[in-house]
Amino acid sequence: MGRYVKDLILNKPDDFVNFIMNDYLQKNQFVMSDWKGEPAYRAGDAMLEGYKFLKWSYQNGALHLEAWLKSAGGREMDLEGFVATVQKKPYKESLEQLFNVLQQNIPQGQVGQPIPVQTVDNSSAAIWAFICGLLSIVSACIIPLIGLILGAVGFSRARMGSGSSKAGMAKAGKILSAIGSVIAVALWVLNIILTVLV
Repeated sequence: MGRYVKDLILNKPDDFVNFIMNDYLQKNQFVMSDWKGEPAYRAGDAMLEGYKFLKWSYQNGALHLEAWLKSAGGREMDLEGFVATVQKKPYKESLEQLFNVLQQNIPQGQVGQPIPVQTVDNSSAAIWAFICGLLSIVSACIIPLIGLILGAVGFSRARMGSGSSKAGMAKAGKILSAIGSVIAVALWVLNIILTVLV
C-alpha cells in the first residue's frame, strides 16, 4: 500500500510544464478533489473503474508527482503489483506517456508565435475501449463474468480515450461496454434465478 512517486528533472519553462500537466488532467477527466483532507486530482468512478488520484508540483526545474488508486477498503494503493492490475496498468501507462511528453525538446519559435509541442494522446485507449466493448457483449452471452470484466476494462479505457483524437471511438466503446456489462449482469441474475427455481 502507498503511492507511486516519480521525480523528474526537466529544467523546462514553468508555462510548458503547466500546459502539459493541465492538458493531461483535462484529457483524462481529472477534477480537483479531496483525499482525506489533502487536495488532489481525482478521476474515475466508484462502480466500474474505481478512483485514481494524482498530485504534482514543479519547482526549480524538478517535477514531483504522486499517483495512487483508492482500494476497496478506502486506503491508498500504489501502481505496482498484481492486485487490481486492470486499473493499475492503464493508469501507469498513461503516466509514462505523460513523462515522455514532458521530456520532449521544445522547438524554438519566434517571439509572440505559438510553439507546436506534442501532447498526451490516448487514442490507443479509445481503440481498446471499442474492442473491449465489442468483446464484452459477445462474451456476456457466453460467460457473463468475463463480459462484466471486459465491460469494466472497456469503460475505464473509454474514459482515458475520451479526450484523444479518437474520442468518437472512445464514446462508442463506453456505450458498448455499458451494454455488455448490463447483459452480463442480467444473464447472471437470470442464471441464479433459474438455478434456484429448478
